[in-house]
Amino acid sequence: MTTTADTPHPSTTHPVTGERADLLDALAKHRGLFRTAVQGMTDEQARTRSTISELTLGGLVKHVAQVEQNWARFIVEGPAESEVDWADVDWSNPPAEVAAYADGFRMLEGETLAGLLDAYDAVAAATDDLVATVDLDASHPLPSAPWFTPGARWSARRVVTHILAETAQHAGHADIIRETIDGQKSMG
Repeated sequence: MTTTADTPHPSTTHPVTGERADLLDALAKHRGLFRTAVQGMTDEQARTRSTISELTLGGLVKHVAQVEQNWARFIVEGPAESEVDWADVDWSNPPAEVAAYADGFRMLEGETLAGLLDAYDAVAAATDDLVATVDLDASHPLPSAPWFTPGARWSARRVVTHILAETAQHAGHADIIRETIDGQKSMG
């Protein structure tokens, strides 16, 4: 779809063209592939661990929504203060904050796939509006964590590409999990 300066992108009320339209189209494509992997699943199936990994389809939906929301917040506010010193975590006896983080990968009792997908849709809409309006060159220092280069900064553009990569990667994970559960594939 071609957008012009006078035409809002289908995912936002803001007009976008060029790079912004490309980013939003790529996000929409990979979100669509991700959603295809969970289409028609029951809550029980969405909680099913079908590979050696702890990942489930419901857990992936929840994780992808939380990650996207956190990175969108980073674009606007910069790094949040972490309650956890990730470099010193004793993974055999993690603190409560780490256990809460781990719950972000699980579909907990009382959560439904429909509810998680609704939350994901709300996050995606907010991110799309942000991509349509934010200064893509604005940057913030990354939070202190062992997986980030000390002193590194990411622009909003870099964060959006990270959200895109995260979504695409987890769409692949979801496709494998779904295929293992019932043979259904997103593609092919």
